[in-house]
Amino acid sequence: MLSMKGAMIYTGKEVIKDAFINFDHNTVANVSNTRQGEILGEYPVITPAFIDPHCHIGMCRAGEPASEEEANEKMDTFLTLANALDSVQMDDVSFADSIEAGILYSCVLPGSGNILGGRSAVIRNYGSTTTNALIREAPISIKAALGYNPMSTREWKGKRPYTRMGALALFREKVYAVIKKMEKIAKGTEMKDIDFSREDEILRDILCGKIVLRVHIHKTDDIESFLRFADEFKAIHPEYSIKFTIDHACDVHKIDIFHKLKERNIPVIYGPMDSLAYKVELKHENWKNVRYLLESNVSFGLMSDHPVILQRMILLQLRWFIRFGLSKQQAIEIITAKNAGILGIDTILGSLEPDKWASFVCWNGDPFDMTSYPVTVYGEGRLIHL
Repeated sequence: MLSMKGAMIYTGKEVIKDAFINFDHNTVANVSNTRQGEILGEYPVITPAFIDPHCHIGMCRAGEPASEEEANEKMDTFLTLANALDSVQMDDVSFADSIEAGILYSCVLPGSGNILGGRSAVIRNYGSTTTNALIREAPISIKAALGYNPMSTREWKGKRPYTRMGALALFREKVYAVIKKMEKIAKGTEMKDIDFSREDEILRDILCGKIVLRVHIHKTDDIESFLRFADEFKAIHPEYSIKFTIDHACDVHKIDIFHKLKERNIPVIYGPMDSLAYKVELKHENWKNVRYLLESNVSFGLMSDHPVILQRMILLQLRWFIRFGLSKQQAIEIITAKNAGILGIDTILGSLEPDKWASFVCWNGDPFDMTSYPVTVYGEGRLIHL
């Protein structure tokens, strides 16, 4: 058993003073006022490792030209078989920067140029290879995109939308084709007589809620369009229940849509904040919009969208939430426990509790003080930064 003492420990759920994180191998035994093993160090503040739920780290790599970035595959509009992990390179120097800043876990997704861009991957930023970086406990999710981005890729290969309605029309075409095949199977047609591809299987699992869609959307009416899209299929058969998150929502500047998402239990992965509003779709983007997230009580986390803002800066975005009245513990929870919950990895990460991974960050002072920084970082009980 090993112990780490903190004058203040943010557990991801509460703040405990003058306590010890006691951990055995890679998991936390407890957080207690009593040490239960050899003391490895004593620090002013300890926090859980930070989690970025939406980024392109390792795909858009620091020090490499834009022509070599791999977030978007341009060969088709629907790429259900693509896997973001296959385009991640762990020698991206941004990983080391993130680890030093206490961000140890990332959900890496394809970009938003395609209506369906491919599978996401939840990874350890400290993995030596992509194989051992992958966190296998994470549920499967696939990136989807609506709004301006997919209709801005007209010069790419494949059947491309020119409008928002065109993007949803292409998506409908795909889903209804799968429904037709499923109905034939339900009536007794043998599988061997139907060309039911792996893509069809994935679309079926999306339709039935077995795979979560991570939907890139910024504007209120685009969110409304996708809600209608999901309801359209549920009206056909109650078994059809598309599960999804709303990723970004930066242009939402009224509370109503967040109330609606709250009522439907649809999480928001918000951000990135502190980036340039570089397209018309973001003309209402403003840090003051976070008050609608807070007032609506919608479930939400916070992303970096690296490299849109550098992942190592994700903590800095929390200052806006503190300005709207959150405590420091509540702010820390956004990029720990809340992000872990939305990604479905909260049984192993997001808070310092028994049987969760011993992944934590030791600070030389208050993390919200500009002069403070991580001095020691542990991932799964192993020292990874000093």
